[in-house]
Amino acid sequence: MVNAIVGANWGDEGKGKITDMLARESDIVIRFQGGANAGHTIVNDYGKFALHTLPSGVFYNHTTNIIGNGVALNIPVLFNEIEQVVSKGVPRPKILVSDRAQMVMPYHILFDEYEEERLGKSSFGSTKSGIAPFYSDKYAKLGFQVQELFDEDALRAHLERIAPQKNVLLENLYHKPALDIDKLFNTLMEYKKMVEPYVCDVSLYLSNAIKEGKNILLEGQLGTLKDPDHGIYPMVTSSSTLAAYGAIGAGIPPYEITGIVTVCKAYSSAVGAGAFVSEIFGEEADELRRRGGDGGEYGATTGRPRRMGWFDCVASKYGCRLQGTTEVAFTVLDVLGYLDKIPVCVGYEIDGEVTTDFPVTTKLEKAKPVYEVLDGWKCDIRGIKNYFDLPENCRKYIEFCEEHIGYPIKMISNGPKRDDIIIR
Repeated sequence: MVNAIVGANWGDEGKGKITDMLARESDIVIRFQGGANAGHTIVNDYGKFALHTLPSGVFYNHTTNIIGNGVALNIPVLFNEIEQVVSKGVPRPKILVSDRAQMVMPYHILFDEYEEERLGKSSFGSTKSGIAPFYSDKYAKLGFQVQELFDEDALRAHLERIAPQKNVLLENLYHKPALDIDKLFNTLMEYKKMVEPYVCDVSLYLSNAIKEGKNILLEGQLGTLKDPDHGIYPMVTSSSTLAAYGAIGAGIPPYEITGIVTVCKAYSSAVGAGAFVSEIFGEEADELRRRGGDGGEYGATTGRPRRMGWFDCVASKYGCRLQGTTEVAFTVLDVLGYLDKIPVCVGYEIDGEVTTDFPVTTKLEKAKPVYEVLDGWKCDIRGIKNYFDLPENCRKYIEFCEEHIGYPIKMISNGPKRDDIIIR
């Protein structure tokens, strides 16, 4: 059985915790897209972790953790993460890396930094992890697959082929030093030593696992609204954030994905630029940010303060629809316990008309939120295990959001720990 865990919104929905919880019943957990440009924060018996490339199943001995072919693989980042996890007492996880995964090259990170610098105030708010240059090269057929590390002559020839093109940009657009091919080759030989024990034909491995009836979990990064096709283009990421892409990014047939858990926050947050209709500012935002998550709403990768907003039914309904949601996980609900009144965005006003359907970016930029205000529950709900033990106004809030997004909320996270979860 194959399930996917994906985000409904801008990312940062709390997917790491849900993946960590569902990994308990999984044999295999796969990262199928994205790179080290976003993080999943997990709090468990070993401590608090921010994972960037590692799948969230690494805390279980019985789980095989896979880096799929769709991932932007930064090899040193991956192995630094493995060592950090192990140094905190976690048993060394079982890792497999697809031989078809492509590598984030050192110059991808430089190009990311240089372009953001060049754009100045018009920049995309990149995490400068090299992701956009990486995916640009992948689709321009200039990228390097892991399998190329094992043919040194072909690898050097590939480096010599791409260097002139890169150097034109480095020297003439960015006014930076040209690539040193020997240095790059030696760096890739270091990458080879790191990754060699883990490389395999992942799609074949998964094909056999499916035949054996293994439980497989696909773990997505970011959320629907950061998808390059269906998100708030151009302020999006560079790989598809949809569950449908899990089949491609892992190398399995699409019909094998039967369950899609879509994660929504009980309020909204976002890192990076782009339209965010229910965004709030000033002291109101600061207080929600301080109280949010576990230790506040700051990017797991960048440490940047997240932009804050109220729950957005329009964006979440759209996000769930595009994912093909079978059930919703509603996270950080406990954070809202301090509020007397809780606004919920139920529509967008665009040019004098109200819509509940998520529009294209040009219209989105003009949208103003339409709110309904619900009564708060004014107490701490951490520790509650049974849905009907929640305060009445808390249940009303969940059911109001559920009705407006049109998808069943089956899981409710009411605290940062692994067991702070209510199954409905």
